[in-house]
Amino acid sequence: MPLSSQIKPISYLKSHAAEIIRAIGKNREPLIITQNGEAKAVVQDIESYEQTQETMALLKSLALGMRQIEEGKVRPASDVIKSLREGKKAL
Repeated sequence: MPLSSQIKPISYLKSHAAEIIRAIGKNREPLIITQNGEAKAVVQDIESYEQTQETMALLKSLALGMRQIEEGKVRPASDVIKSLREGKKAL
């Protein structure tokens, strides 16, 4: 479905809330809400929202890991495992 069909004014949301919620849950496509002609909000089903949040968390972890690699804040896995086995702090 084209994105343009998923853009509605806030007045439409107010008068068709139940219908919109059913459609979003069924189609799993977000709805963009406009106010005074400008996009102001996105309404989406909870499963899509949760998936987006999980994806963002993973991307943040990857970015942090890449930054730590670039800064040289790494140790060989064998050294960390050896420290753990010896009961020492690994970091």
